[in-house]
This record gives sequence, C-alpha cells and structure tokens, in this order.
Amino acid sequence: MKLAIVSDFHLGYERFRSDAFSQAHEALTKAAEQSDAMLVPGDIFDNRAPKPDVLAEGLSLFRELSSRKWNAEIEQVTGMSKAYTNAPIVVIPGTHERRAVGEENPISLLSLAGFVVDASDSVAIIKKGNERVAVRGIGGIAEERLRDYLKTAEFKTVPGAFNILMFHQSIYELMPFSKDFIHFDELPEGYDLYVDGHIHNRVEAKVHGKPFIIPGSTVLTQLKETEQESKGFYIYDTETGEARFQSINSRRFVVVKVSVEGKEPSEITSEISERVAKEAGKGDMPIVQVSLSGSLKQGFKPGDLSFSQIVKDFEGKAIVEISGSGIEEASAIAGAFKQGMLEGLPVKDYGTSLFIEKLKQAGYSLSISPTALFDILSGESKDKAVRAALDKLLQGD
Repeated sequence: MKLAIVSDFHLGYERFRSDAFSQAHEALTKAAEQSDAMLVPGDIFDNRAPKPDVLAEGLSLFRELSSRKWNAEIEQVTGMSKAYTNAPIVVIPGTHERRAVGEENPISLLSLAGFVVDASDSVAIIKKGNERVAVRGIGGIAEERLRDYLKTAEFKTVPGAFNILMFHQSIYELMPFSKDFIHFDELPEGYDLYVDGHIHNRVEAKVHGKPFIIPGSTVLTQLKETEQESKGFYIYDTETGEARFQSINSRRFVVVKVSVEGKEPSEITSEISERVAKEAGKGDMPIVQVSLSGSLKQGFKPGDLSFSQIVKDFEGKAIVEISGSGIEEASAIAGAFKQGMLEGLPVKDYGTSLFIEKLKQAGYSLSISPTALFDILSGESKDKAVRAALDKLLQGD
C-alpha cells in the first residue's frame, strides 16, 4: 500500500495565510494522486479555535479530498474515536489544535463532518484488497504529560497488519532543549513505521530499527535556517519500505549571513543590498533573512545601522528581515583580545598598562609595584593571591 504522509498546514497562519492554503491544497492534491491512503499527523489549523472562514478553508480542502475515488478504505476504528467516512484519510490533532479534555477541536469537527478519520487514542485500520494497515494515533499531548501517557495507555499492534504509530510531539534527539521531550527509545516497540508531525523540517531516522518519518510543514512559519529546504510530502510504500519525498511549489526562504567585522555602516548596508538583490532577482518573492555578526569598525555602534531603506527598496520583490543580534560593539579591549595583540603589544602587557593607569588615577601608594600586584591578582591560584595580599597588609605596607 502506498501511503501519503503530509503534515502541518497551519491553515489560518496570519502572516502567510494565502501560502498556507494554496500550498496545503497542492500538497494534498498531489499526495492523493500518488497514494492509496493518507496520514496527517497534526496541525492542520494554526489555531485551536479557527475563525469561521479559516475553518471553511479546511472543510473545503478535505471535502474535495474525501470525495475522490480511493484505492483503499477504512475497515474499522477502535478506541476513543468513531469513523463517519470510509475515505482512508487518517488524522490526529496537533499542538495548535489541542484543547481541554472533553472539548471539541477543529480536527474532531472535520471527523464529525465525515471528511477524515480522527485516530486520537484509537486504531484506524485501512484495507486495500488483502492488505491491512493499522494506524495507532496519539493526539498532540503536552510534553510533560507524554511519558505518563506512554506508560499507562495501551499499545497493542494488530496481528497480520502493517502497524504505524502516528503522533505529534517533540523528540529530544532532534530538539535537545527540554528534559520533558521524549527520546526515541521511549516510544513503544513493535511498530513497522513511526510517523511524527510538529517539527517543520523533514526528518528520516530509525526507531527500534524501524523507519521514522517527519514530513515537515507545507508552509513557512518559524523561519529557522533548517526551513530553507523545499516543502512537500512523503509517499511511503509498505511493501518495499521506500520513502520518497515529493516537493511542492512553496515560497522560497533564504538565510544570508553577513560579517560586519571591522566595517562601517555604509559598507554593511551596501553588501546587504547586493546580497538581497541576487535573491530577489529570481522573481518569486522570497523571504530573505539577513543575519549579521561580528564587531563594527572602531568608533561605530549598532545604533548607527539603519535598514529601513533596504526593506523599502525591495518591497514587492522580496520580504526582507534583518537581524543584528549577532553584532558586538567594538571596543579597544575587545579588539585587543580578539587579535591577541594590539599594535604589537601582547594582551597581558596591554592589560597591565590599563591596570597601572587605573591605579595611578586612584592615587595608589603601596610599596608593591603595580606590575607585581597585577601578576599576583591575575595568577592561576586565587589562594596565592589572597596570601600575598595578606602578607603585605600584615607587614604594614
């Protein structure tokens, strides 16, 4: 059986709403043409309570999809959910659609309308001839609750079927930011394929020796460097085990990195304009994210930079975002330490000269020389420095 795996449409995403709808439509249409059944692991909508016009977008997409002639059909659904259609479109809610227990979410509404099968806390069995695929779904669960859920919920595979675990969660190996995120080896064993949503770049890995697939989102939302890859969906062949990624037409996203090291503001803005122009000249209205890093030329500070004219110059040609968070304000000391030398003077000597000058300004009058004092205070042993200071004090110096 050929399974389409497509996820994270984020219908209603404010910034790129038309992109979200048109790219979801293309992904669903192309995926349906190449598959016997479809899996959608969450975040169809961008909001757990979508506005009526956004909900209408989702209804129109899946009504069109469910009415087509499929080669497979839903045989049965067991667990918390019910099937109101035999169209083999199996979905779960994601984190953006999650609501309080007992409350309807937009995914359950699509299911009640008879356009999809919601497999949350359920097993949906898809049948094509003599072949059966069993999809065990986990609706998007708060990360801190997932471990307990995995320990208490039932995860029995269906004998004689190709078993899939479909969920919408963070994975620590892919996003090592929180101890709440589960590890690959914490997922239940015994499944032939693991399908995840939530993460917006595509991933192919192994879990308990079996394939693990994240198709990524069909629309740009997070604007992370990993989202520069093309958007699309997977077609997975249960017979051969082949996972093939199919691209769709999506807005291009490009990260341009510019070093400001030792440069004046005019040089920097000129370079940014040239780099953005190369991307904007391709005619597809890309998002160009410019990332600046380094230290400005001595005498200049980040506040001297202005990018409003660049953004204005490329209106209608590119969406330009410029981040100066990586800029360090230049200073004599920072420059000296970066280069290791300052006009031929070693860093340590430069530090000593500054220390002596400060002592003079403070009216230093102890018998120990400022250089010796600097050596003591900058030594490797703090205890040694303290003992030396105490000795001088006890001697009455």
